[in-house]
Amino acid sequence: MIKRQNRWYWATAMLCATVVIAPSAQAEVLTASLDPVQLELDYTSDRTPIAAGVGYALGRRDDHLPTYIPRADRIILKLGERRVYVYDGDRAIDSYPVAIGAPGTPTPTGQFEIFQMIENPSWQSPWTGEVFAPGANSALGLRWIGFTEMSNGIIGFHGTPTVSSIGRAASNGCVRLRNEDVLALYSHVRMGMMVVVEP
Repeated sequence: MIKRQNRWYWATAMLCATVVIAPSAQAEVLTASLDPVQLELDYTSDRTPIAAGVGYALGRRDDHLPTYIPRADRIILKLGERRVYVYDGDRAIDSYPVAIGAPGTPTPTGQFEIFQMIENPSWQSPWTGEVFAPGANSALGLRWIGFTEMSNGIIGFHGTPTVSSIGRAASNGCVRLRNEDVLALYSHVRMGMMVVVEP
């Protein structure tokens, strides 16, 4: 039923389905009629007028435009600053403090590409071979982002429970971040993204 100006009207729709079945070279056409469907709609003729230039019925037009979400295209690690930057074009959209490789096992400089992304990575000790369960307190923290391989293993960004090392040259070549920061960095990056490591 449709209510309009205090009167009710019935709206009836007949639904039909046509099915084509071809068990042989000659096709058969079957038509099935379903019961009528009655729709009850409430019709409102009045609309609230909108003052010119004030807004729209569902809010201002700007409220419905999509917000620009920066998309990172590369990350730059500045060893001297002990900081990694996330870039969208020429604009740095985020940055995080890091720990870098110790003097005996420095983080390599150059241009690389991300080739590993692992959530909740397990860590295997390079000295004993023992494998440790993943988690916030593991040596690799909550995320791993590998970007190059060296003689001493794969080098990447990862979380760490040893937050006292952040800002220092203390790792075996990898780049350590606080767990909350590596989660944020991980959300920006993707496989194949450029990583630039500067002195």
